[in-house]
Amino acid sequence: MRVSGERELAEDLLQEAYCRLLTARLAAMDEDQSRSYLFRIATNLLHDWWRRHREYPLRDDLPEAESSDPHPDLKIEMRQAFQRLKGRERQLLWLAYVEGSSHKEIADCTGLKAGSVRLLLFRARRKLADLIHRSRRGLDPRVHV
Repeated sequence: MRVSGERELAEDLLQEAYCRLLTARLAAMDEDQSRSYLFRIATNLLHDWWRRHREYPLRDDLPEAESSDPHPDLKIEMRQAFQRLKGRERQLLWLAYVEGSSHKEIADCTGLKAGSVRLLLFRARRKLADLIHRSRRGLDPRVHV
């Protein structure tokens, strides 16, 4: 949902990805292989959806996760900066830092090379940090680097 920006779209893609995984006639896979295959299907479905719609709008009304975070302003600031990233940047950061995937696992899920993942993650982190920095300094956070 955080990568697509839309709950309904995320639910549809998740359902379609699981259906494809379950109906595929594949050799036996362990849990990591199944997870990687599932993320790859979901990634491809999301990219197909983006190509068909040629727009990447992010909704502002996504529900926040329940938390006892003592710094709600920081959470809002991070979410706003995250939403200003491109879809691929959000996807890479999510897989790396929320899902805890390695560069190889991310490469398997996205179809990228591991070396490319490393570089793209570096750029996405730098861009996210710059967006947060600009927001804190009162500069226009909508300006992409």
